[in-house]
Formats: sequence, structure tokens, C-alpha cells
Amino acid sequence: MQKSHSWFWLLFLFFFVTPGCRSQDQKTTRESVDRPMAVAGSFYPSDPAELRTLLGELFSDAKPPALRKTVIAVICPHAGYVFSGTVAASSYNQLSPDKQYDNIFIIGSSHHVSFMGASIYNIGDYQTPLGKVKVNVDLANKLIRENAVFSYNPEADRKEHSIEVQLPFLQYYLKNSFNLVPIVLGTQSAESCRKIAKALKPYLGGNNLFVISSDFSHYPPYNDALTVDKSTCDAILTNQPDNLLKVLKENDEKNVPNLATSLCGWTSVLTLLYMTENDPAVTMKAVHYQNSGDSKYKDKSQVVGYWSIIAAKTVAPPAPSPGFNLSKKDKKELLKIARTTIEQYIRSNKTPSIDPSGFSEILRTSSGAFVTLKEGGSLRGCIGRFTAEEPLYQVVQQMAIASSTQDNRFSPVDPGEINKISIEISVLSPMKKISSIDEIILGKHGIYIKKGYSSGTFLPQVATETGWNKEEFLGHCARDKAGLDWNGWKGADIYIYEAVVFSEEDINGRKD
Repeated sequence: MQKSHSWFWLLFLFFFVTPGCRSQDQKTTRESVDRPMAVAGSFYPSDPAELRTLLGELFSDAKPPALRKTVIAVICPHAGYVFSGTVAASSYNQLSPDKQYDNIFIIGSSHHVSFMGASIYNIGDYQTPLGKVKVNVDLANKLIRENAVFSYNPEADRKEHSIEVQLPFLQYYLKNSFNLVPIVLGTQSAESCRKIAKALKPYLGGNNLFVISSDFSHYPPYNDALTVDKSTCDAILTNQPDNLLKVLKENDEKNVPNLATSLCGWTSVLTLLYMTENDPAVTMKAVHYQNSGDSKYKDKSQVVGYWSIIAAKTVAPPAPSPGFNLSKKDKKELLKIARTTIEQYIRSNKTPSIDPSGFSEILRTSSGAFVTLKEGGSLRGCIGRFTAEEPLYQVVQQMAIASSTQDNRFSPVDPGEINKISIEISVLSPMKKISSIDEIILGKHGIYIKKGYSSGTFLPQVATETGWNKEEFLGHCARDKAGLDWNGWKGADIYIYEAVVFSEEDINGRKD
């Protein structure tokens, strides 16, 4: 972007000449129903045409989408567009522009006033140069009425930029209108963040989106910012609130020159992590990083850091009904798909097309599955998913390719091996977190062990095939699959699931 804007220089002065400056208190009355623009002309252009042109340039430079269909939240910077706009556009570029959102919750930490809990704007709509954004006043009032941690504080929104700067991105990128729930956090208490998260968690996912508005490090030298921002990002990616608090404290104790904060919206990010922790279906993914030293002004002496991070959730299949089962015909169809796919993909690197018109409803239902390959009775490959958005028949096809070519424990299957390989498929039920290993029934339950970045699983049939007792089942999974020590399962989260397991030998009488 070559065009220069006078408002960029105003923002440059704001960040680098008067850091930490607070606004002078002014009285706000409830007669101002629609929330007026506070930073148009400084953080971003006030002219609609100029703003649209700039947004188009920012999105053209943004990172391409990765997990578009599953994004439930984005962590997005809120600085002036010349500094953080490309990173912000990268966050929004992960969304499907065609999706119809019921509500978009934007959570920002207050830069100007401190107060208990959080304030929700509930007296009108938000204005931007691109038009009015409708606030879901009814939902705002409901949250305030039912949760003591929420209120309406007129001072919270009056000059706050963390919510306002996000709106033009959404207005420009999304094709459908949406309702806004604008929330400004005034608290500096982790416990208050936990309460806010508890109130908001029922709205996480589905047709709602959460935007967490936060910049990262403030005012360290360029290279120090790279280090600090990476450590903060890594802590967020663990999806563990305590890890984030620990790293923020460690960053403060490093005495980095001029470091005012390593995460200005830490309470907003912490609130998100309190909503998403302990959910194995949620993945945190870093998308793009820059800091203000990467902008066209190139000042690397004191910078502000910006990360784009998304929270994506794989939609779990519905819990099986008491009559849930795969018919013999269903099993034959899935084994045929796996066999045909492996043969064609290995020989010609092409994925065969599938006509699902004659498939049963269960094959069209979203479900997790593993495909296991054996040769001469020995494991030759096994890859799967616990949950999926795609229908079961597509998941089996994808896992057939993965198990034959992407299991890094083995070399890819070659054409000469295809007729020697037998195929086994495990169709999975949703996972359930357990509080005691007494809930595990060997031979019935598969286990999934997760601790920090480490995780591993054993399918239900592993216990039967090996003859392990429960402690051996857990110990081998912790050590051999999750990379923990033998007793690592004792301090880990443990999930169980069931599986419908069938093989070519079971259905067709095929022998290894």
C-alpha cells in the first residue's frame, strides 16, 4: 500500500509520542442512543470510499483461510490500520464471508477507565463510516439482568477504540448483516474473567462468533518484541488460562527495555481461554504476526506487537441413539470406499469420486473414524479423527488416504503391497471426559490422553489385542502415544469413546 494518509501520522503520534495517555473524563448521558464514532479519522479513515479502498488493500495482503468452516473465535489487533490492519484482515479472512452469524460478540479490555466486571452497550447501535451496526439490545439486557458481573457503564464506550476498529472489517468482509454484542472489560481480576466466561460460554459456537480485541507487546525494541510476542502466543495456543497467566508474569519479570505490557487485552484473551479450556475439539491456531516496526514507518526502537490467532472447533457428531448401529451394507460400503480409494490413490495419485445417492442416513452423518491397515497381521498404518464436520463416508475416504501415505511411523504403501493389505475401520462415538479411570471398560472404550501440547490415543480394540490390564493400557498410551512418562496419565485429562469396529475379514472373509 503506497498511498499516504494524514490520519496515519496522527496515530503514529498517539502510539509513539504519548504512550499510556488517558482521556479526560467527560459526562456521557443516556440520551446519546447510538454510539458515535470515536477514532474514525485517526485509527482508520473517516471517508467511506477511502476506508473501503484501504480495507481492500489490507485483505489483499492478508493470510489465506485455513480452518474457515470451524472458526468460533478470532484474536485480532486493534491498533491503527496502517500498523495492524494486515494482521487484523488475516484474522477475518479465516471466516466464511457467506456465513450468517446470529451474533458477533466483540470483547475488548478498557484502555481509559477501570471498573468492576464488564460493560455491555445496551442503549443503541454502533456507528461507523460504512453505516450503522445493529446492537442486540435484547441480548445485552438479558446478560446484564442475569449476571451481576455485567452492567452498562457510559464511560466504558465513550472513547474506547478496541471494539470500534473491528467493525469496518466485519462490515466490509461479511456478506450478511449481523447483530453486535459489544463488551468492554474494566476488570483486572482473573476471577472476574472466569465469571464473565461462564456467562458467555453458552453462546460460544454455533452461529455466533467471538472477536477478542487485543494487541500484544507495547514499546519494547523490535527484536525483544519478537521474543516476548512469541512466548505469549505459544501460551495462548496451549488453550490453558494458567499457562497464559504464568507467561505474562514471566515476561514482566524479564525486565525487557520499555515493555509496558506483553498483552494489552490480557483480560479479554483470558476470558476466551476460560471458555475454551478442557474442550478437546477446540484448536488454537496462529495465523499471522507483525509488529509496528514492520509497517512502512519502519521505526524499530519502540514497537507494538500484533498476532492473528483463531479458535477453531470441530463439530462433534450427535450422540448415538440407543438404536445407533451400522448395518452390514453400511460396513461393506465403507470398506469398499477405503479399498477403492487406496488402490486408485496409490496407483494414480487420484481420489475417486463417490456417489452417495444410495447411502443410508448414518453414512451421511458427521462422525469421527479411524482407518487401520494391516499386512501379515502387523500394523501397516492407522490414522483417524475423533470428530468431523464431513459425512462419515468422506471421513473414511480421507483417512484411507492418510493411513496409507501419511502415517510417519511407516513408509507410504507402494502398489505392490496393495493386495497384501487388509483394512479395518473404527467408527467413533463422541468423546467423554472422565474423572476416574474406573469408568474405563477395557475392550469397550478407547482412551484419549491429553496434557499440554502432548496427546495420544488407543482404540478400544488395542486392549483386547494386547491383553493389557487397565494400568498397562493407560501407561502405554501415555508413554508410547502421548510422549509422556509411564505415569503421565495421572496428571493428564483422560477421555473415553466407543467404536464400531469392522474389517474386510469380518465382512468379506478376506484373510491377511
